[in-house]
Amino acid sequence: MRSHLFHRRFSAVALMLALLFGLTGNLAMTQAQSRRQPPTSDKKKNKRPDPTQPGQEETPTDIVGKPQDAETITVTTNIINIEAVVYHKKSGQAVTALKKENFAIFEDGVQKDITNFSTPESPITVAMVVEYSKLSERYGGGGYEPGRYEVLRPMAMFLSGFIKPPEDYVSLIAFDLRPTPITDFTNDPGRIRQAMNLMLKNFPAFSDTNLYDALQFTLIGGKGDSVVLENSKSRTAEYAGLVDVQGRRRAVLLIASGLDTFSKINYDKARKITQNAGIPIYIIGTLNFFYKKYGDMIGATDDLLGNPGRMSFLQAQQVLKTFAAETGGAYYPITFEGEIPSALQSINAMMRSQYSLAFDPGEQKRDGKKRKIVVKVDIDGDGQYDDKEFVVNHRPFYNAPKDEKK
Repeated sequence: MRSHLFHRRFSAVALMLALLFGLTGNLAMTQAQSRRQPPTSDKKKNKRPDPTQPGQEETPTDIVGKPQDAETITVTTNIINIEAVVYHKKSGQAVTALKKENFAIFEDGVQKDITNFSTPESPITVAMVVEYSKLSERYGGGGYEPGRYEVLRPMAMFLSGFIKPPEDYVSLIAFDLRPTPITDFTNDPGRIRQAMNLMLKNFPAFSDTNLYDALQFTLIGGKGDSVVLENSKSRTAEYAGLVDVQGRRRAVLLIASGLDTFSKINYDKARKITQNAGIPIYIIGTLNFFYKKYGDMIGATDDLLGNPGRMSFLQAQQVLKTFAAETGGAYYPITFEGEIPSALQSINAMMRSQYSLAFDPGEQKRDGKKRKIVVKVDIDGDGQYDDKEFVVNHRPFYNAPKDEKK
């Protein structure tokens, strides 16, 4: 019965995407890799990637959310995690051969000791979050191709070409009215292929896009539908979020318009969650697909059919820019399909170039205020920071703990 209901929620498959997967996925499929069984988090149904990979350290997370109480956002440990990418200002070339000694972390101008460090060679765990609503049907397309394929194509290209089993893990979460986990964290190419096919063979049921709820679910977990591919007898399950994955480099790839219909949490709460998670969010913005098709027909405000107006466009784009900037990620607004491969290549390069660092801020005032983070790099080890030639992309601040009022 659950399978029947789910099949009604998703859309028909595109032959072009099937061919795409066939071309890019055959090489990975030729290796007979069995799905790993990562350890399970306490009191959580979903499986976690294995944190005991060679060359990695246990990195405590600096945020723990309470899914039952969406209004509570707390920092529960002194360790502050930072994912950083170093690249040359002029060429944009990432630097991946650095060591712990090449970095320095400053909090509000005071240098801190680096307590944890992982190089770009370490495996990465990615949560892919895909907007999958009826609104995508009106994004673009033409002829025999529905507009939603422009939204799904980045997902298919990334899953089939950029995740490298067996070391990397990926999960896939689709959202409209609510987030729905298609597959939990997996390193099995067959499982990834199943998730892709399921997305492509079904169609969305709602026009709502509750982005903020989806990000909360992805990062700090909560109660949601059981993983679709597990065919669980239970309709719902409790999930730990991506912040619960420790000892591995982490990232979120978000494919969305930036619109939010009526999430249970507001924009400010969503920002706090993304700010404190310490996980970069790389974003493919899809709203320009809609603008490309309708152009001058778009009014100043939303119309009665739910089509977004220019004010919603501006707000949605600013939301995505903010999420990317405040987490140390990147935002790529896509207007034409030809821009997708380049954007994905850039995102993949940044993910593959991430350094994981952490520091202990020590005793501090529990005032809930922002603490500025600056990461400097000394490329050649001469004792001088190379700020003029190189950029370190990372989260710019974190929110200090705040004592609850009695």
